[in-house]
Amino acid sequence: MAAKTRKGYLSLFPAHWEVYRMDEILDRLKNNVVVKKEESYKQIGIRSHGKGIFYKEEVRGEELGNKSVFWIEPDCFIVNIVFAWEMAVAKTTSADVGLIASHRFPMYKPKSDLLDLDFLLYFFKMPLGKYLLGLASPGGAGRNKTLGQKEFAELEICIPPVNEQKEIVSILSTWDKAISLKEQLIEEKELQKKGLCKLLLFGKKRLNGFAEEWSNVRIKKLLSYQQPTAFITNDINSDNVKDIPVLTANKAFIKGYTKDTEGIYSDTPVVIFDDFTTSCRYVDFDFKIKSSAIKILKAKNGHNLKFLYERLKLVNIVNSDHKRRWISEFEPLKISIPSIKEQVAISEVLSVADNEITLLENELKKLVEQRRGLMQNLFSGKIDIKNTIKEV
Repeated sequence: MAAKTRKGYLSLFPAHWEVYRMDEILDRLKNNVVVKKEESYKQIGIRSHGKGIFYKEEVRGEELGNKSVFWIEPDCFIVNIVFAWEMAVAKTTSADVGLIASHRFPMYKPKSDLLDLDFLLYFFKMPLGKYLLGLASPGGAGRNKTLGQKEFAELEICIPPVNEQKEIVSILSTWDKAISLKEQLIEEKELQKKGLCKLLLFGKKRLNGFAEEWSNVRIKKLLSYQQPTAFITNDINSDNVKDIPVLTANKAFIKGYTKDTEGIYSDTPVVIFDDFTTSCRYVDFDFKIKSSAIKILKAKNGHNLKFLYERLKLVNIVNSDHKRRWISEFEPLKISIPSIKEQVAISEVLSVADNEITLLENELKKLVEQRRGLMQNLFSGKIDIKNTIKEV
């Protein structure tokens, strides 16, 4: 095939990689389903950010009506045209055979002599791949930004020979496995901590040296709270900045920026309570706040804040008339607590579990960052796979 002229983003790829249109390396598949009203069908969906296929509830054929659907085939590239711009792409497998998809999920078979399917998936999970999917999705934001079949077919990408593609996939897959194992380990540690909380925070398991009975005390007598209007700030984006975490309603801490120390809360540790989500978080570092829906909680009378934080997370309010719950609804409730000395001992045990999880999360973050850099280097040719293969 005659070499195509490199232009724009295509010039970023290694010189020996070939330029192809998508319709030159993918064949559209559409094995239409003859829907029978009395039979049941299960449809697929595709998660955004490259998180794969999920299955919807079964529906009767009569519920599909005149909807055009087709059978899923294995080892195909499939995309959700409504959220393609958000990397809603996936690979079908043999496990998906027998399922159906609508016209919103076009499916393509890669030409095996030109394209490795996993290579293409990795490409579309990169910033450049996301950009191209957005480029082929004309329209406004959200659901109005739909992938155009013609625009997608005409997209041009650069790819190396198949053997190099497979080598790149093999390298990245090794990192993916390491990341997955780390995620599983974190999940296991979190489950272990939850089990420990249920035992220690309700007195079902006592630590050595403690046998006194626990007391039932209203939360209002254990915690005080502050409405942090004095700490609200909108100044989180500026030049010549100092790095300070910022907390907003409905979200965890985000990376915020401020020119000076005005409005920074530093009397930590505290518990942050969010009215909107009824969630709380233990905070032992300086921060800024950008929401009046957030309360700052402190322990009263020498009680251990860490213990109370872990216990507060397990408090539920029943028969609430609204989704947003205020801390005042928790105040009258009673919880059973041990002596302050035992509170401290329990909090220390739970802190050890937290530290183990934090260590693993930091290791995971490092792995993800390294993999991101590796992927960038592999797709830009900074790591010469061609010569590596020859040496092997």
